[in-house]
Amino acid sequence: MAKVKLIKIAHGRSGDKGNASNVGIIARHPEIYPFLKEKLTSDVVKNHMKHICKGSVERYELPNIGALNFVLNDSLDGGGTVSLKLDAQGKTHASTLLRMELEVPEELLKLV
Repeated sequence: MAKVKLIKIAHGRSGDKGNASNVGIIARHPEIYPFLKEKLTSDVVKNHMKHICKGSVERYELPNIGALNFVLNDSLDGGGTVSLKLDAQGKTHASTLLRMELEVPEELLKLV
């Protein structure tokens, strides 16, 4: 096992959905997806993003593309058209999540 940032094993993309941000995490290799599915729970994401996300975190699985989608409710102070936040559309939320550190098996790290 090695402690690495999520960005080592996944890509990310984010944006806004009203007052929620939408964060997609995509495995860099198909064999990494089951590991992400096990380790990257709604609770883990909520804990890492607690300074941004004031509401619940919903997780959606997209196995056909090896991805997880997270909806971070109440994270944009009302949304892009009313919020005074610097990132009112949540464009940096994927980057924030990709900096989370995880213990990853060495055999998965060899795939990337």
